[in-house]
Amino acid sequence: MERREQKAVAIAFIVLALYLSPLYILGEHAHIRVHDNMDSNIAWYRVLVRSGQLFGPIDAVIPQVINGLPRNAFGTEFSGIVWLHALLPSMMAYAISQTITRIFAFLGMYWLLKRHFLPHRESWLIRVGAALAFALTPFWPSGMLSTLGMPLALWAFLSIRNGEATWKEWLAIILLPFYSSFVLGFFFFLAAMAAVWLYDGVVRRRWNQPFFTALALMTGIFLAIEYRLVYSLVLDGEPTSRNEFLSSRLSFVHCLRLMLKNYVLGHTHVMTVHGLIILPVLWAAFFLVWRRTRGPLERRFLLLFWLNIALSAWYAFWFYKGWQPLKERISLLNTFNFARFHFLRPMVIYLDFALALQIIAKEGAAWRRPVPIVLTLQLLLLGGFNEEIRYRLAGTPSFEQFYSESLFAKIKQYIGKPVSSYRIASVGLHPAIAQYNGFYTLDTYNNFYPLSYKRTFRRIIAKELDKSPMLKDYFDHWGNRVYLFSAELGKHYMFTKRSHKVIHHFAINTRVFRQLGGKYIFSSVPIENARDIHLRFLRAFTDRQSVWKIYVYEVE
Repeated sequence: MERREQKAVAIAFIVLALYLSPLYILGEHAHIRVHDNMDSNIAWYRVLVRSGQLFGPIDAVIPQVINGLPRNAFGTEFSGIVWLHALLPSMMAYAISQTITRIFAFLGMYWLLKRHFLPHRESWLIRVGAALAFALTPFWPSGMLSTLGMPLALWAFLSIRNGEATWKEWLAIILLPFYSSFVLGFFFFLAAMAAVWLYDGVVRRRWNQPFFTALALMTGIFLAIEYRLVYSLVLDGEPTSRNEFLSSRLSFVHCLRLMLKNYVLGHTHVMTVHGLIILPVLWAAFFLVWRRTRGPLERRFLLLFWLNIALSAWYAFWFYKGWQPLKERISLLNTFNFARFHFLRPMVIYLDFALALQIIAKEGAAWRRPVPIVLTLQLLLLGGFNEEIRYRLAGTPSFEQFYSESLFAKIKQYIGKPVSSYRIASVGLHPAIAQYNGFYTLDTYNNFYPLSYKRTFRRIIAKELDKSPMLKDYFDHWGNRVYLFSAELGKHYMFTKRSHKVIHHFAINTRVFRQLGGKYIFSSVPIENARDIHLRFLRAFTDRQSVWKIYVYEVE
């Protein structure tokens, strides 16, 4: 490695340290993602660890959630992020997980570019800059290396395919499954690698045994680690909430719009922040390629360019209504989200970005000069998506404010009974908050749970669902959020103490709620007709540190 490249790599690590520093400096005062993070996964880890069922049997349940959520709904005990949360306070575990993921995202993309795509000395700045940009993308936190680890895996697989592998590549293939998810990334990556292996065998007449061994090894490790998921999806005969999913109902024109949206803006779970700078660069390189003789660089660029478009098309058209009859006949097409092949896009986009910059730089000195500027602008743009900046400006609560442990300790003390002796549910508030604080909840947000419970819980909220076609469709045809929905609140669960919202006509079936063991309702807004539905207002709780004002109601 040249001296200037060594300096660039050192600077990249300094940038990563600065990017991650708010998590360590602010601790629980830091602002992090709420959606599919604080409203779910972080609470799940805590509930699982405290349940004593981390290594529970395949048929174990978690009594704290919905009177016995299947243990398998919380995933495998062999995941690195679960152990971080088991051994460390939640916010420290989160910070370390972010650090691990971003470091290996940088190293993976850098090694991939240096060995397989841009090995020449003059490409040093593009290698380092593109790898750093990739490492700063606002990935879904609990996905770990599910998407950001793909370049590292591709580096290993291509090295094995080319007969250049050492023990390091095999180690990467063995260890990655312990810090990533099969269904949230690597199923789709391994499917792509299987396609490469088949191409080599069928088209190039070269059946690559080491490559196949690597493919089988990584797949086998993933299936062993995710044995709970395999059992739940394939072997368990009990119907789950996922059996009622209805995803394919979009018209052809709607699918085209969704394809364009995904192509330009990306997806919340695999945000790439590519629309403003990277996308114009890709199209500029695309038009340049048509003017020149195409060598390996140009052919690889075009392959990734068209693959990027194809992945967005696959994502959008997975929801086309023409699929629905097939999905009704083959339940796995409903219970497993095959649209997630688009989770390959972060790697594809940033790899193609690097190749595009190299194509532009080859046009001459005048074209090379903007390359550092483009990289710098993309890095600055990604810096603005730092969680602390993004969510503080958006006005969402900090970690400490969201879970408000001191406030819920006061509620627990006021009730004065063992939390296992009664059940609660929340209104205008994510159930994960109460779960994180140790309360036993009848409501939850989980990837799957028994279909029988969904149908029983629906009786509680049936009248509210009837008031709102949107909520009715949301619960009946998806239903991962088993919430005490209010038509007056809609799909909003973050009413802080500054809110003036009031529920005027809440129509829940408190009799069914009581039959399930429900005793208290924690609401972030007042319920005006509480007496009419057999709710007795006890007291409102708030404190200076919390963003919530919790109105506690008892079911009579």
